[in-house]
Amino acid sequence: MDRLNATAANLNAHGFSAQVFDTGADAKQAALAIIGDRSVGFGGSITVNELGIYETVTKKGNKAFWHWKADEATPAPAMLAGAQAADVYICSANAIIETGSLLNIDGTGNRVANLFYGPKTVIVIAGENKLAPNYDEALARIKREACPSNGKRLNMKTPCTATGVCTDCDSPQRMCRVTVLLERPTFAVPEVHVLLVRESLGY
Repeated sequence: MDRLNATAANLNAHGFSAQVFDTGADAKQAALAIIGDRSVGFGGSITVNELGIYETVTKKGNKAFWHWKADEATPAPAMLAGAQAADVYICSANAIIETGSLLNIDGTGNRVANLFYGPKTVIVIAGENKLAPNYDEALARIKREACPSNGKRLNMKTPCTATGVCTDCDSPQRMCRVTVLLERPTFAVPEVHVLLVRESLGY
């Protein structure tokens, strides 16, 4: 059994609903089937953005809430509240631990909160580049790959933005403020779909 299928089997054993897809396009179609005509909230995600899921669901007529798409009519706080109250929440993960859990780091906390205390249905799409064999390697991967890249994307004034290396800083704009290990779906959010893709997606 290869790494993706082994990871999916471990996630399923822990109560997640995990599947493996060859392409991001295939995973997108699976996500759209899960969403159906329900309202959907979005967490900040380069992966989800790359797949164009927001554009597809809004074209279909679903109610969609994403703070990345905030404007004067619907400012970011309203988008965040709408996402938390939506029927379905979709995001990626910073790391998928091969033994069957998800690891994420947030600055605001909306994304990680919705993974365990938000919409009843959650969809997580992650490329094979997010796999890590254990907690320590997963955390190192996030600090090495995701945090510096997000710092650059957001023009944050942090050491990792400037150097690409985490220094466990005390910067006022530090992004690493809450770390959540989701070992099992919670009683509040019992349906967590993890769509693993044999492609490199996001960071």
